[in-house]
Amino acid sequence: MKVVAFNGSPRVKGNTYILLNTVLKTLEKEGIETELVHVGKRDIHGCTACQKCRELKNGRCVFNDDIVNRSIEKIEHADGVILGAPVYFGDMCSQMKAFIDRVGYATRSVKTLKGKVCASVVAVRRNGALYTFNAMNNLFTLSESIIVGSSYWNQGIGNAVGAVENDEEGLDTMVTLGKNMAEVLKSLKRA
Repeated sequence: MKVVAFNGSPRVKGNTYILLNTVLKTLEKEGIETELVHVGKRDIHGCTACQKCRELKNGRCVFNDDIVNRSIEKIEHADGVILGAPVYFGDMCSQMKAFIDRVGYATRSVKTLKGKVCASVVAVRRNGALYTFNAMNNLFTLSESIIVGSSYWNQGIGNAVGAVENDEEGLDTMVTLGKNMAEVLKSLKRA
């Protein structure tokens, strides 16, 4: 079993990374292989609604000049997916929004995310965490994924790089999320 996480933060080793890494380490302790992909430091252009992916029905975006199609391949080979993003001006950062729009559009017609165990993780300074959490989960809801929760919303609070490490409840929430994802993945494998 494998879970791939996508870090939408432009800060490669920032608070979003710390939260995602906490979930991934928990999954690894449960015997699940993990991979972390940094998409926030990449140039990802938004969806143009050209409809080519729906016309071709190949689960790929017609634009092959960034990380999106390679990420879709990783999703195809994973049992679980985690999206992570910081909050910018009350919403997810633009890199994650572009990523979600392109992945969502390209994969819905072929149901790439259907039945995959998924979760979203948010790094926030003050406001917008719940909105961002729900917005990222829209990809999973519309893709017939299995969304896993935790003991609280999957968020960590901190402004400066590394400050989220002082959010004990946030880190505990990430550990619980990892355990819950592992439990669901193992249950599905037994079924």
